[in-house]
Amino acid sequence: MTTPGSAAAPADSPAGDLLRPRRSVLYMPGANERALEKARSLPTDALILDLEDSVAPDAKEDARKRVAAAAASGAYGHREVTIRVNAPGTPWHAGDLRAAAEAGPDAVVVPKVDSARTVREVAAALEAAGAPDRTAIWAMIETPAAVFAAREIAAASERLTVLVLGTNDLAKELHAEHVPGRAPLLTGLSLVLLAARATGRVVLDGVYNDVRNLEGFEAETLQARQLGFDGKTLIHPGQLEPCNRIFAPAAEEVDRSRRIIDAFEEATSQGRGVVTVDGRMIENLHVEQARRVLALAAAVADR
Repeated sequence: MTTPGSAAAPADSPAGDLLRPRRSVLYMPGANERALEKARSLPTDALILDLEDSVAPDAKEDARKRVAAAAASGAYGHREVTIRVNAPGTPWHAGDLRAAAEAGPDAVVVPKVDSARTVREVAAALEAAGAPDRTAIWAMIETPAAVFAAREIAAASERLTVLVLGTNDLAKELHAEHVPGRAPLLTGLSLVLLAARATGRVVLDGVYNDVRNLEGFEAETLQARQLGFDGKTLIHPGQLEPCNRIFAPAAEEVDRSRRIIDAFEEATSQGRGVVTVDGRMIENLHVEQARRVLALAAAVADR
């Protein structure tokens, strides 16, 4: 694969699939065979089969074999299947990349990515190990250094399709508290969002830790959608339903999008320069947004 200096990626590269639904992206512990089997029936758009935080050091080798076999099995249906490897610089990183390359998942999730150089090294390692072209890289942004380098990270390789916020680690690095509304994190979240949009990549919000607080989870998920995130990473199946609902276009949003497109096309065919829908002026940018809503709604419906 080439390493482009610009944001655009070919439609047939991993980065070309920007409208694939990634509303809910669920972490599953790689050392837990029962959890890997349960994931086959969960209503999640994507899975992260984890070899990092959820796996103890003495279980890393066994978990690697189990996760590689799961990713290669084809047993997860429409779900996007990814493997989170251990971070660069750890004793397991190189072996994880080789095993992931052989398994050929939809993506390899790389934690602790602080620079474009790390992305290029991972891309080179995957290619050297024979990873199929369709296996993308998802880079986790977890530190202040990564936030400031997010645009360069996102543009470092065609294989890189997704930026994933590691909000727990980012809060730790900032010495910040986890508070409702996430005021201490908003600057970092926004900078990574800007980097993703500037380079044509997908961006996923971090996890919500209190799995018993569904009201708090829904509030944070709604905030993530309003900010512009494409989806959210999750740590519990109980978070799937509200996440899928919030990140899917609502029926009224789909209806209004259709009316915007119809009104604009009718006005264009009649040579009229002014278009209004529900009393609001409609411009090309609104039509583009409406078409994206319909495309996303169709992609979600296919699930």
